Amino acid sequence: MGNLICCVQVDQSTVGIKERFGKFDRVMEPGCHCLPWFLGSQMAGKLSLRLQQLDVKCETKTKDNVFVNVVASIQYRALADNASDAFYKLSNTRSQIQAYVFDVIRASVPKLNLDDAFEQKNEIAKAVEDELEKAMSAYGYEIVQTLIVDIEPDEHVKRAMNEINAAARMRLATTDKAEAEKILQIKRAEGEAEAKYLSGMGIARQRQAIVDGLRDSVLGFSVNVPGTTAKDVMDMVLVTQYFDTMKEIGASSKSSAVFIPHGPGAVRDVAAQIRDGLLQANV
Repeated sequence: MGNLICCVQVDQSTVGIKERFGKFDRVMEPGCHCLPWFLGSQMAGKLSLRLQQLDVKCETKTKDNVFVNVVASIQYRALADNASDAFYKLSNTRSQIQAYVFDVIRASVPKLNLDDAFEQKNEIAKAVEDELEKAMSAYGYEIVQTLIVDIEPDEHVKRAMNEINAAARMRLATTDKAEAEKILQIKRAEGEAEAKYLSGMGIARQRQAIVDGLRDSVLGFSVNVPGTTAKDVMDMVLVTQYFDTMKEIGASSKSSAVFIPHGPGAVRDVAAQIRDGLLQANV
């Protein structure tokens, strides 16, 4: 019906290409246009000015001989000012863009190791965008954005990378655990050394107190009982201590060791045996 009344409609974000007798005439903006077909005018086609996206998957290999699939996302659009170039100069825009993407990726990625390729995704995307911008601007297209959305190595390579990462983390955890165990042992040894030191200080003070007590006892007994010597007093103290010790050992049902030698002859010469026992214990 539109052809009969010579009217055509151009939608928003779209331009129409008008020809007259097969030759480009002008670019028609969105809206309603009159095309008198009987005068040789016609609309050759429409060109979208909307932002378009093309996803390109390119297989290549890295410098360390790992094959990867690089997925690039190209966002582009036709320029209204160069609509005639965009309409007439390229027969298949998407194939042309894909060819340039393949060329740049296969020239850039083989220069990088696999780890570097992951780290330099932005540099690869920038190289693709610069090359496309330079090439496609001559055909009336603008490259808005280029993204490297994924780098996919072979499944076996990904599994090996995960195992390497897991082993490195396990080694780090083992090192930290060993370091913690080392610190724990050092602290335990320091605690034991401090405990032994304090125990030795306690024993030394205990022995000093015993010596002071014996000295005071000998001096007091010698003053109160004239004619007694220090040896007599010490013998009596040792005999008293001996019987007290035997009493305590006999009162305990769980005693299994006697630190002082004794026997039936001890009644006759207890003091001598106690001195011998002390000398043996010191040895």
